[in-house]
Amino acid sequence: MDMNRREFLQMLAIASAGGFLLKHSESYAASDAARMYDLPKFGNVSLMHITDTHAQLNPMFFREPEINLGVGQMKGLPPHLVGNALLKRFGVKPGTAEAHAYTSLNYVDAARTYGKVGGFAHLATLVKQIRASRSGSLLLDGGDTWQGTGQALWSNGQDMIDACLELGVDVMTMHWECTYGAQRIKDAEEGALKGKMDVVAQNVKTTDFGDPVFKPYVIREINTIPVAIIGQAFPYSSIANPRYFVPEWSYGIQEENLQLTIDEARKKGAQVVVLLSHNGMDVDLKLASRVSGLDAILGGHTHDGIPAPIPVKNRGGTTLVTNAGSNGKFLGVLDFEVKAGKVTDFRYKLLPVFSNLLAADQSMAALMQKHRAPYADKLSEKLATTDGLLYRRGNFNGSFDQVILDALMKEKDAPIAFSPGFRWGTSLLPGSAITMEDVLNQTAITYPYTTLTEMKGEQIKMVLEDVCDNLFNPDPYYQQGGDMVRVGGLEYTCEPNAANGKRIQDMRLNGKPLDAAKTYKVAGWAPVSEAARDKGGEPIWDLVARHLRAEKVVKATAPNVPKLKGVAGNPGMV
Repeated sequence: MDMNRREFLQMLAIASAGGFLLKHSESYAASDAARMYDLPKFGNVSLMHITDTHAQLNPMFFREPEINLGVGQMKGLPPHLVGNALLKRFGVKPGTAEAHAYTSLNYVDAARTYGKVGGFAHLATLVKQIRASRSGSLLLDGGDTWQGTGQALWSNGQDMIDACLELGVDVMTMHWECTYGAQRIKDAEEGALKGKMDVVAQNVKTTDFGDPVFKPYVIREINTIPVAIIGQAFPYSSIANPRYFVPEWSYGIQEENLQLTIDEARKKGAQVVVLLSHNGMDVDLKLASRVSGLDAILGGHTHDGIPAPIPVKNRGGTTLVTNAGSNGKFLGVLDFEVKAGKVTDFRYKLLPVFSNLLAADQSMAALMQKHRAPYADKLSEKLATTDGLLYRRGNFNGSFDQVILDALMKEKDAPIAFSPGFRWGTSLLPGSAITMEDVLNQTAITYPYTTLTEMKGEQIKMVLEDVCDNLFNPDPYYQQGGDMVRVGGLEYTCEPNAANGKRIQDMRLNGKPLDAAKTYKVAGWAPVSEAARDKGGEPIWDLVARHLRAEKVVKATAPNVPKLKGVAGNPGMV
């Protein structure tokens, strides 16, 4: 049964009084919790937005980045603001629960004060409350939802499909979903999702005749107002991930086709048009300036928790660009006032999902338990403990990335290791047990093969330069992947503002300059080539688990982050 607003606020007070809170701080009382989730109704069209959940059904810790550098025209602008610079830009008071949600500041102490975030059972409670006050509202999922945990991998994404149906997702687009293979996606679309959830992507076409693979958009009525939701899957899925999963699908930004799609939706009567995007926020900001007719872009891929929309002017008016974080940590709520066939005003709120402040929805909790039961013993195996904070998120190495790199170098007997610049992966506080589930939260993919490759020094530089350009190219349309490849053993300097081919400098191994002509052994994992798949190296989670069982305790050490050049004063660094 849906709750009304008064019942929901009473529930929050009861939850707080009943011990749902961890230790209190003055800024984190029950009244503050009620204030956070008391979102008065506005307008006549409401959209809720989640993205980049990465299969995290349970509450967890997730540390936001301390390095998210913007270069060129993107320097100093959202989403490339971290820490106090982000708080100042969006008027968030330091030391509050919201400040903790958006930044890495004082992370360990704040995490112990405010507790875990996310969890689909807690998210479900919040979604039901928003729906109770906003008739006809839609819940949109920006993708990267079916992948990211061992449980999702072993169930072929079925646990997340069922959870999203229980949550009431109406429309979704995709990225990592495609790594289950084209047939799995189409089977789900034509099976469990049919008549319940639409998959939309205007930029996915067949490689032969360019036919659309999915619906480009849907039009849904909210309070008699036609609302078009256009889908934008990750444009570089067949580059960033193995092409062999989707050999007959092509991607790309498809800017011209998007404009035609917007115009078509308007001609069919849509009074509100939004893009459900998995482009990444920099790409969305550029796209918003180049197409017209979009009221908003609800964005994902780059995991940026942005407290307020960024208005972007274009030839047709203004488009609001948002990004709703990751891991089920946030729920975006966009309210429009629509009069005389067009949007006249809006309100937006990005709500942090604090699991200590939201009672668990029992139907969702039961479904989650059902899916977890077959895997519970394997997931809960304790491998080691950690003395320090383990995290991944950021432009360069995180401490959990370092654990993976150290494992690769030791187990493969290699002086250098590479690990992909994935943004997903949960955090662990100092003193925590490291379980098999925690390792899988960093590594659960359908191409987990470990590799050992002989590479010349010049090849190593070429790889680093190529990935660095994907991250720091001044044109967002050429940013084709995640963050910088994580590097073990090798030290180097990075100059993000330098020209392509000149960003990687002073590479050293054991203090000595890397020899361009010398051959080195390099350990790695997650290769995108079919040849590497066919060799079938050991899955990365088995290698890391074996390493951790032997180590028993992971010591607190700083990750191997490159020396950064030319970025002094950049507000994308804490």
